[in-house]
Amino acid sequence: MRRTIPLFLLAAVIGPLLAGCRSEEEQAPDPVRPVRTVTVSETTTGEPLSLTGTVQAVNEVSAAFRIAGRVIERAVNVGDRVSPGQVLARLDSQNELNALKSAEAGEAAAEGQLVQARNSFGRQESLLRSGFTTKANHDQARQALQTAQSRLDDARAQLRIARDRVDFTELRADAAGTVTARGAEAGEVVQPGQMIVQIAREGGRDAVFEVPAQLIRQMPADPAVSVALTDAADVTARGRVREVSPQADPVTRTFRVRVGLIDPPEAMRLGSTVRGTAATESTPRITLASSALTSSEGRPAVWVVDPQALTVALRPVELAGFGVATATVSEGLAPGDIVVTAGVQALHPGQQVRLLEAGR
Repeated sequence: MRRTIPLFLLAAVIGPLLAGCRSEEEQAPDPVRPVRTVTVSETTTGEPLSLTGTVQAVNEVSAAFRIAGRVIERAVNVGDRVSPGQVLARLDSQNELNALKSAEAGEAAAEGQLVQARNSFGRQESLLRSGFTTKANHDQARQALQTAQSRLDDARAQLRIARDRVDFTELRADAAGTVTARGAEAGEVVQPGQMIVQIAREGGRDAVFEVPAQLIRQMPADPAVSVALTDAADVTARGRVREVSPQADPVTRTFRVRVGLIDPPEAMRLGSTVRGTAATESTPRITLASSALTSSEGRPAVWVVDPQALTVALRPVELAGFGVATATVSEGLAPGDIVVTAGVQALHPGQQVRLLEAGR
């Protein structure tokens, strides 16, 4: 006859055995994790900054007519070199020539009126001295003379304006340079100030770059810039920062920086694409491998080793820059700290570690 063991006796026997196993597991020490580390040190070498830009003229002006009219001729095209006084474009001048003729006729009429008023005044002065006219007639003749003189002055001013407007129908270059753009063609009706051609004046060239604000803050006060053509690296020139735009571009949020080129070679023509290189400010910084980074409460952090106890602690850090292979730490570490660079995924605070030798 089979005898059954009561369940409560079975639980009484097995329960202590399972509890003992759990106690032994809880009391088992954590394994010592092998990790690779690096001892933190500061570097003060300025990193080179390289950006792509274009060659532009130091002074670039938009040539425009001072009056409205219909363009009948544009004498230059993009790439043409111009000299001072050279005609760039012409307007239809028929209306201005008619106005000039009217102004000349007005001046002639005013001169005739002045002669008549001067003779009349002379007669009144002679009659007044002889007592054959009144003082009122004399004053009236004087007023007529002054009026005729004013009319002649006005007619001459109108004549000068009419002559200027005829001159304004021809657009001339005010300095030597090269045409870089055109804004109107023959047959178009243009308004005063509308760009007809754009001229890059001779007298210097700039390399123009669009620079992010963060890089501008890292630049020294007066950096030396080396500029080279992107398609011919052996064509180089030295430069100095000449102008930094005070306002960021509303779209790209970058600042325009103009670098004045010192004795640029002829191959650096206007519009050429160039690469500018300059060293950033030499400030102390700590650089780590990107593999050393982890996170703590949503912030970057690293595992720091206690050299005496060989245990690790999680320490938050502030990053100044982050790349594919390296990260630059601005706050949170000091020279001499030992930071884990490999094996960070299996660590927890207070864990014992074993430092691997270099190359293992």
